[in-house]
Amino acid sequence: MKMWKIYALLTTVMFIWGFNLPLLKYLLLYVDPVTMTAFRILLASVSVFIILSGFKLIRMPTKNEWLYIVGGALLNVVLHHYFLNMGLSRTTGTNAGLILGTGPVLTVISVSLILRNYPSKIQWVGVLLGVIGVSSVVLAGGGGIAGLALGDLFVFIAILAQVLSFLIISKAAKTIDPRLLTAYMMLIGSAMLFIISLIQEPGEIKAFATVPPMFWLGFAASGIIGTAVGHMLYNYSVGKVGPSKAAIFINFNTMFSLLGSVLFLGEIITIRHLLGLIFIIAGVILGSGAAEDLWKKRRLQNEKIT
Repeated sequence: MKMWKIYALLTTVMFIWGFNLPLLKYLLLYVDPVTMTAFRILLASVSVFIILSGFKLIRMPTKNEWLYIVGGALLNVVLHHYFLNMGLSRTTGTNAGLILGTGPVLTVISVSLILRNYPSKIQWVGVLLGVIGVSSVVLAGGGGIAGLALGDLFVFIAILAQVLSFLIISKAAKTIDPRLLTAYMMLIGSAMLFIISLIQEPGEIKAFATVPPMFWLGFAASGIIGTAVGHMLYNYSVGKVGPSKAAIFINFNTMFSLLGSVLFLGEIITIRHLLGLIFIIAGVILGSGAAEDLWKKRRLQNEKIT
């Protein structure tokens, strides 16, 4: 697949994830986070298996692949979703957004240290611009980053766990289709989260019997589109372009979340949001390597002409 198609896929995923945020806030009004997340991810896992069965991509993993699957499930599903939910209930949205915005930087640093795959100077500039853009957006609410709390630590653990899972997915993608890897990770991760929910939120499963009909529509949309399709496409992209380039697009998640909040939660866009959008777009173009790829293609074309 051509690189621009992968970039389009990643942008689509960020759009899906961004609009999934206000939907999740609605779902959490009726069911506690761990219980709701366990069943939402289970629905996502079943959905991915059904989709992959249509393409005849389902097979049993090897022993080595099971190690990647369990490790990915623990980091990408259990730890990420558990600490993110616990953190959001204990800190402000501004602080959480800023901490989640460090994902691309953490990914680039982790890849450099662990995989010895060093980004170019232009990509580092893109990472920096992305951080500035995300910071501008999340701080536009006026809450600042003062008063770090336990919730902030939980959110940081959540994004760190997700970043480390990208490295596992990148390694596993050499032998197993990342989309199939996603299905198995979600299946095992949902089972782990369900066990945790029984301990932390005993009896909460009964809440599903009292939710309104609109809940089920949102639950299906979040599980199938937001989680199943979103993670399947993102993990596929990680396998194609690597964790560093894919993670740069997470910057878009902040902007799409903001847009979703404006449309569905009535929040207001300010000048700082628009300036942040400019920095984020510039950061994605430079940090993903898209600008370098375009420059190299033009240089080769000019060399052929001359």
